[in-house]
Amino acid sequence: MRTNQTAPRNIDEYIAGFPPDVQEILEKIRTTIRKAAPDAEETIKYQMPTFTLKGNLVYFAAFTKHIGFYPVPTGIEKFKKELAAYEQGKGSVQFPLDRPIPYGLISKIVKFRVKENLARAAKGKQK
Repeated sequence: MRTNQTAPRNIDEYIAGFPPDVQEILEKIRTTIRKAAPDAEETIKYQMPTFTLKGNLVYFAAFTKHIGFYPVPTGIEKFKKELAAYEQGKGSVQFPLDRPIPYGLISKIVKFRVKENLARAAKGKQK
């Protein structure tokens, strides 16, 4: 689905490689994550937009028919009921492009992952 096949160096380049309608969705997901995790840093890992805060927080990516959202297995497990309507993998969920993207749910998952990463980092400092 990407129109530009060179590896993106940042999230702006990643988003720019998609058609305008998908760019709009990706930008809104990015903004949703940024609001839920204002201290997180943006990067590209595995050629996907990634947010990090004391470790990987969440990844997301666009595909032909869906947006892949990757909050690691704990993020999927914690929101199992809310995510039941979507195709899932161990640490991923697919939001179909022909249905409304659940931005509110993405925000809740990101906030959960922030707490999880900060708690793990604090625990590591106590040792």
